[in-house]
Amino acid sequence: MSSPLLRLVVLYGGVSAEHDVSRVTAAHVLAAADRGRYTLVPVGIAKDGSWHRNDFAAAALAAGDDIGNSLDIEGPVVDPVEVITGASDVTTVVFPLLHGPHGEDGTVQGMLELHKVPYVGCGVLSSSLCMDKGMAKEVAARAGIPQCRWVTLRHGVDDPRAGAARAIDELGLPVFVKPANMGSSVGVSRAGTAEELDRAITEALRYDDVVVIEEAVTAREIEVGVLGNGVPETTLPGEIRPGSDFYDYTDKYVTGAAQLMIPADLPDAAIAQARELAGQVFVALRCAGMARVDFFYEEDGRGWLLNEVNTIPGFTPASMYPKMWEATGLAYPDLIDRLVALALDVYRRRSSFSIEHA
Repeated sequence: MSSPLLRLVVLYGGVSAEHDVSRVTAAHVLAAADRGRYTLVPVGIAKDGSWHRNDFAAAALAAGDDIGNSLDIEGPVVDPVEVITGASDVTTVVFPLLHGPHGEDGTVQGMLELHKVPYVGCGVLSSSLCMDKGMAKEVAARAGIPQCRWVTLRHGVDDPRAGAARAIDELGLPVFVKPANMGSSVGVSRAGTAEELDRAITEALRYDDVVVIEEAVTAREIEVGVLGNGVPETTLPGEIRPGSDFYDYTDKYVTGAAQLMIPADLPDAAIAQARELAGQVFVALRCAGMARVDFFYEEDGRGWLLNEVNTIPGFTPASMYPKMWEATGLAYPDLIDRLVALALDVYRRRSSFSIEHA
């Protein structure tokens, strides 16, 4: 008798501002996954936090039908624990494709850990650390990772006007202002005057209690994909050439005006440096499974500067992470298989830890 298919639960949607991006990502992962290897279980999380098993999409996938470029949140409401644990005689792996808070920040990962379910990607610590850009910068700085200069403001602790004045004094103008716990450039603004900085801080505080203000750099935007649990593997670098002042949400998902250059046109030595540094960042921030490490490259200045780390990178047709792996020799379906295998490796290792006092 053949062994049962591995049950792959794909979580998408979520309660963050990146809900719609997640739905697009999930559709493409489900379309690319090997149906001869997995029983695919799409589970959408609505903006109100309810979980829905998408039976329509599951049936379409089983029949080999096209499910389109985005998944709706539809189907019966399900109990989260029941849907992620599944049947006891079938191995279940959860693939969280939840961008932003309440999915990429360690919350869902913690739930999966409590219920002893294998899952793709970084664990609780690295997920929450990388989600908070301010704390990630602090840890990376302790590890000696080069970065652009920044100032962090915390609502209820720091006075926004005093913080803005400090940022101008330390960083100058222009600056970029970001919510610490958000992705896909949601809430990010460029500020060239003190008045614009005040407005940008107010905008960022709509999405988070912590704001990161960074110096503006004249640099190329280079990304590297990372894969692994122990010694990380890295992709050839890719370059983003924004279609506007910076690589914002509209540029990424609406107009598609940005140019994605894969591989980036860089000297061999610079490529080697980027890949080596991406691996160092991955290890320093305790990542596992996958991450996309984003850099600024000052060719005639400081060289490589860490921008941020994305622990659940996009998997849409316009996303750099799968494209960079494809350029490095790992096709999209094989990338999914590798991620599932890495998830199972982590789970088996953690399951072997003793809970008895010696």
